[in-house]
Amino acid sequence: MKAVLMEGFGGIEVLKCGEAEKPVPKENEVLVRVHATSINRPDLVQREGKYPPPPGDSEILGLEVAGTVEALGPGVTGWQVGDRVMSLVGGGGYAEYAVAYANHLMRIPESMSFEEAACVCESYITAFLNVFMIGGLQDGQTAILHGGGGGVNTAAIQLCKALTPNAKLIVTASPEKMDRVKALGADLVINFKETPDFSEVVKEFTNKKGVDVILDHVGAKYLAPNMNSLGYKGKLVSIGVISGIKAELNLALMMVKRQSIIGSVLRSRPVSEKGEIVAEFVRRAIPKFADRSIVPIIEKVFPIEEVAAAHGMMEADKHFGKIVLKTA
Repeated sequence: MKAVLMEGFGGIEVLKCGEAEKPVPKENEVLVRVHATSINRPDLVQREGKYPPPPGDSEILGLEVAGTVEALGPGVTGWQVGDRVMSLVGGGGYAEYAVAYANHLMRIPESMSFEEAACVCESYITAFLNVFMIGGLQDGQTAILHGGGGGVNTAAIQLCKALTPNAKLIVTASPEKMDRVKALGADLVINFKETPDFSEVVKEFTNKKGVDVILDHVGAKYLAPNMNSLGYKGKLVSIGVISGIKAELNLALMMVKRQSIIGSVLRSRPVSEKGEIVAEFVRRAIPKFADRSIVPIIEKVFPIEEVAAAHGMMEADKHFGKIVLKTA
């Protein structure tokens, strides 16, 4: 089968389109004929040799797939060959075929294309898990969503607008993306280049109350302003550390305000736990995709042969929403 291969670790030059062995589904797995996948930030980190796949998962890049069921492994029920599906995968998405656990599959609504479906699993489930299931955001509360314009950020804004329409959203973004973030539904957009310590702006916006939930992928650099922005019983959910892993924490402030700092990753969770997350996402969020309340934002669709250019676009931070690879 056609697949993206890596000639060692490094920059985009290590990515090549070649031939790989077609996977075979094991017990409780299905083989998916992949029509589209998408580029995610962890793919770039894995390409650099800093984020290996979980034991037993494919070494091929790609954390989500959209396509059709090609074959069923032993013990799989509820699915048929030809079903249109999208799924999280531990690896292997950048290929013509990939295996996925049956309990991670989601039916693609008739209203969605394969390219749109390829955007859903990693970014939208990550946003849903961390903002709603872990962060517990309720309608009428206030959240900070960092990384304006990125895949997880745009997913989080759309999910918040659809599921908690009265929540107030504060988003940090680069100057080039501020207008589009505002148009997507953010109530306050902060230029992070001009205002690296955003806590005073947040306090003014919230009348000194602070926010209820923060979704952060920046890490060390934002720890202090994040904690200063959190209100009473506020939750900081950390899903990335692009600015570093060590920072000073004011424990007294955290204790007095009864704040929580929660670390979260999706890829390495047990299969059964991811299945439970997917089931909740299907229950609460998929109807919003089906009726087009939420439409995935696609910056560009690349053929799989142009995977290096797709990675280059993400590295240069030139995208808004998702970058898709078309494999069929």
